[in-house]
Amino acid sequence: MIGIIDYNAGNIRSVEMALESLKIPYLISKNPKDLQNATRLIFPGVGDANYAMEQLKQSGFDSFIKEKVAANTPLLGICLGSQIIFEFSEEGDTPCLGLLSGKIRHFEKLFAEQNIEKTGYKIPHMGWNDLQRKDSPLFTGVSAESSFYFVHSYVICPQNAENVLATADYGVKVPAVIHSKNIWACQFHPEKSGKAGLQLLQNFCTLKEGDLC
Repeated sequence: MIGIIDYNAGNIRSVEMALESLKIPYLISKNPKDLQNATRLIFPGVGDANYAMEQLKQSGFDSFIKEKVAANTPLLGICLGSQIIFEFSEEGDTPCLGLLSGKIRHFEKLFAEQNIEKTGYKIPHMGWNDLQRKDSPLFTGVSAESSFYFVHSYVICPQNAENVLATADYGVKVPAVIHSKNIWACQFHPEKSGKAGLQLLQNFCTLKEGDLC
């Protein structure tokens, strides 16, 4: 069963509609106990990192997610959910879940450090981008020319570059897909990325567990 984590900071309805269109059974809940038997978890998110972490702690989903990941349950983070799986976000100076090593940084700081003229790059980064990607089971059936829909002002900066499966170019290289063992994460919104995004979601939900770890 696919479990969707509802912690008052997720783009929940879009994910539900995507899974419904794919005819994939799922359970959505605000209560970690309801998702205890989920064999895969989708962790969406939009908005502010500090608020999201407060909601996770209040609901008990912070410890639940850590326990499920430690038990090798495949997890897919989406947008904000792809960021707060790391250790720290500059957004509100927020300590995050720490499932993976790395920080979340604002575009403007990265542009400044790399002497990149930001005139041509509006923040937030919002719109469609193609990816430069490695081979992965997550991309099975997804054309290499596919574009995906991004909306974000903060950038994943993982400690281990090997965890980056795909990047998008927006002045700086934006880590767009992350993978480490049973953790997967998309900075973009697959549920809003048309046919390619739906295929990616279907892959996460239906691939053999051995391909997801």
